[in-house]
Parts: sequence; C-alpha cells; structure tokens
Amino acid sequence: MRTAREKIGTLDEVKARVDEARRAGRTVALANGCFDVLHVGHVRYLAGARAEADVLVVGVNGDESVRRLKGEGRPLLPEDDRAVLVAAVRSVDHVVVFREDDVGALLLALRPDVHCKGTDYTPETVPERDVVRSYGGRVAIVGDPKDHDTRRILEKVRAAPSRARGR
Repeated sequence: MRTAREKIGTLDEVKARVDEARRAGRTVALANGCFDVLHVGHVRYLAGARAEADVLVVGVNGDESVRRLKGEGRPLLPEDDRAVLVAAVRSVDHVVVFREDDVGALLLALRPDVHCKGTDYTPETVPERDVVRSYGGRVAIVGDPKDHDTRRILEKVRAAPSRARGR
C-alpha cells in the first residue's frame, strides 16, 4: 500500500498514472474540492466517488484558489497539508493540487470517465457538466446529504471558547 505522500503528484505525474490505469482497462473518476477542514462529509463524498470507478483522482484547490473562493482567512491549512490529508483517505488513489478556481482545465487534461460532485449539486447544476460531456464523460452526484460543511465547523470552533467562559 502506498503512503499518502506517494499518492500526490504533479498534473503530469497524475496524468501518466491515469493513462497507465486506462491502458490496464480501468475506469477513472475525478472528485475535487478545497478540503480545508477534512470532515465526515468529505470522507463519504470521496468514498461515493471511488464507487463510481476503479481509480479515484482528487483535485485539491491550491491556496490562492481557496482564498478567492472562500474569502480571507481561508484556507486554514496550506495546500500541501490538505493534499496529504486527502491522500490519507483509503478510497483515494491519486491527488493533484490545481491552481484554477474551477476544475475545467483538470478535467480536460485527465478526461476522467466520471466527474463526481457532492449532493449540493444536481447533474444539471454541475458547473463543469458541458466540459465533461465534451469528451464523452459523465457526471455523478455522490456522498451523503450536505449536512456537514467547513463553515459550520469553523463557527462551532470559534464559539467554543465563549461557551466555556459562560459556564
């Protein structure tokens, strides 16, 4: 079994791994996200994505991308740490950090058979659906209901000290 660090690669390295998997007749899924604070919803999303194909590649948004998407103060963890945490999840085969705000370029580079998004989307609302369809891929909605999110976890953490003082 490979270590988490061994699962992480540059786009060229991950593309070579995906090409090798395809030559072996394996299907490939891609999931993506910021994964700023890894939580149970992320783990279930990744497990659901892995169930869609033989190989799961995860694109992790780079630090500047997270900052643009989520605002100042984010990410809490640097991209290298977030990539290692995602790679440590058993269902994940490969991890690549991408710098863009959306995953379109990564989809075109890797051309996964399946692009997986969480249950906060529908097949019609996935922003990259046309990119995926352009090369013959499909979109899958995976994971459990979006009852877990980093923003709520951060609110709880920030509120915890004030609750403790109020006792």
